[in-house]
Amino acid sequence: MRLIGKLLVLPFVVVTGILYLVCKFLVVVSGSVLGTLSGIIFLAALALFFIAGFWPGLSWLVIAFLISPYGLPMAAAWLVGIIGGANSTLKDFVFG
Repeated sequence: MRLIGKLLVLPFVVVTGILYLVCKFLVVVSGSVLGTLSGIIFLAALALFFIAGFWPGLSWLVIAFLISPYGLPMAAAWLVGIIGGANSTLKDFVFG
């Protein structure tokens, strides 16, 4: 009976493994692109503080933080870690 369970779980191991690798690649690439874009938006926000006032500058600073590596890419990396943990748990069940 345990062998049948392992055979049923094996496709999920393959799917979560591929999904984990693809998502990890996308997080790394998007993190570097968004990090560069975040720096540009930060510099524009500093200019907006002097040109347009406090609230427009603050809103662009919030946008720069959200796309910085500490904002949304960190949340995406956390979710990719959950997928990797699920993959590891399934591998332990099948091969362990």
